[in-house]
Amino acid sequence: MSTDTIYALASGHGRAGIAVIRLSGPRAHVALSALSGDKPVPAPRQAALRRLTDPASGHPIDDALVLTFTAPASFTGEDVVELHLHGGRAIIDATVAALNAMDGLRLAAPGEFTRRAFENNRLDLTEAEAVADLIDAETEAQRLQALDQLSGSLKTLYHGWADRLTRALAYIEADIDFPDEDLPDGVVAAVTPDINGLIEEITRHLSDNRRGERLRDGVMIAILGAPNTGKSSLLNAIADRDAAIVSDIAGTTRDVIEVHLDLGGYPVTLLDTAGLRETADVIETEGIRRALARAEEADLKLLVVDAVDIDPAQPALPAALVPHAHHGAIIVINKADLAGDLPVTLDGYPVVTVSAKHGTGLNNLLHALEHEVKASLEAAGSGPSLTRARHREALEEARISLSRAISAEEPELAAEDTRLALRALGRITGRVDVEDLLDVIFRDFCIGK
Repeated sequence: MSTDTIYALASGHGRAGIAVIRLSGPRAHVALSALSGDKPVPAPRQAALRRLTDPASGHPIDDALVLTFTAPASFTGEDVVELHLHGGRAIIDATVAALNAMDGLRLAAPGEFTRRAFENNRLDLTEAEAVADLIDAETEAQRLQALDQLSGSLKTLYHGWADRLTRALAYIEADIDFPDEDLPDGVVAAVTPDINGLIEEITRHLSDNRRGERLRDGVMIAILGAPNTGKSSLLNAIADRDAAIVSDIAGTTRDVIEVHLDLGGYPVTLLDTAGLRETADVIETEGIRRALARAEEADLKLLVVDAVDIDPAQPALPAALVPHAHHGAIIVINKADLAGDLPVTLDGYPVVTVSAKHGTGLNNLLHALEHEVKASLEAAGSGPSLTRARHREALEEARISLSRAISAEEPELAAEDTRLALRALGRITGRVDVEDLLDVIFRDFCIGK
């Protein structure tokens, strides 16, 4: 348990009705007593009203609602105090100044409360990461995923795998260490089916089409088309704001413009790209190269065609868009207000007809986008989702090690590879070899969490 006591504003910055300052550490209750004029510390988990006063000056600060938690039954596993103050800036500043003047107290570093929860075995690393994801959640789907992870879904899965591997390793090492004992023949062979089963389960877990990472980071949708087809206008219409410059001059969009949206509860990043055409302009050429590169990375594509450019006698998809017309692409005919009857398919692909300028057909496009986003995420199946690249890397390492273990000719080699797989799983949850990861994991947390 830490010897110093930390404090920080745990609620949002700025003017508000209520502000919460959290303290954690061995002097948390002492600090509360000093602020409240040596009145008794309230019973744990029972709110009490206290007049807070600066111990140094004797000046009143605020009438606050205070809560106490006693170690180890707290978020951090330490003694914790929460000061629920009126949310004026001056009140917060005065409280922080009073705490800063006390011996043994210091301002918390970003993520330090959650880090202490991990170090005191209140959370494992997957749950700690879920705290950050829950704070950063901007859509309903992100909130639900973070809450599921915080409830221990990944921890339960990985700890279950680790327990099975520990049992298998114990059998293998017993066969190695006690060769003269009356042990059943073929101990290594006996645990092979379970190891094979684990390999299959890990493989299925990894074959999730990056569902968790896409939910966490946002589904990328690239808008592709020739210059002046209305890609930027379409982006602005979907975003309901002027996010991109709209001009009749070809080549106006030179770089990829990103807009983040909540689409039916799912996080989405729209990418407005440079118009696809042959050009001698060096900068525009680089923009087109970047557009194609981002399109390759995108989860979905909007292929935009100018209604005016469609030949009614032979309606066809422009040649530049044909390579992108596959699963995960939505063909959009824009500027429907400038044309007569338009086809319902191009090259056999169904189309959505819109006028970005007037908003016609925009709801149909949004529904089509939402359907594709939802389908792409649900196609990955159910169950706990991988949410970070480090999880995926560790699981790949575990799978490779287990594959070597079942093909090893000597039990000593099988044992070592099984041990390596266990260590890889342990790094995900924080059981082993994570000291060098902690600063990286917690540095992006906000102060107060």
